[in-house]
Amino acid sequence: MKLMRVMLAGAILTCALTAWAQNQSEASPTLPAAQVGSNDVIVRMRQSEAAANQAYRRKVAAAKKVYDGKKAQARKERDAAIAAARAEARTN
Repeated sequence: MKLMRVMLAGAILTCALTAWAQNQSEASPTLPAAQVGSNDVIVRMRQSEAAANQAYRRKVAAAKKVYDGKKAQARKERDAAIAAARAEARTN
């Protein structure tokens, strides 16, 4: 039972210290450097990468719409040809 009390006290102390450490860091600015406009090369690189990825996803989405449209058109043509072949087979 003593061991449980010691472990519980240690857990409470750990949580309290963690909360205290988080409160101490509030003195730092609330906006990250990336939003303020950083001179950091790595931050600018990550922003450029994110912009490139976003443009890529936009282009892929547009191409997928075109592909889906052409695929649907080809499916309609195929279904019409199959229906015509089946209709012809029934008449013979």
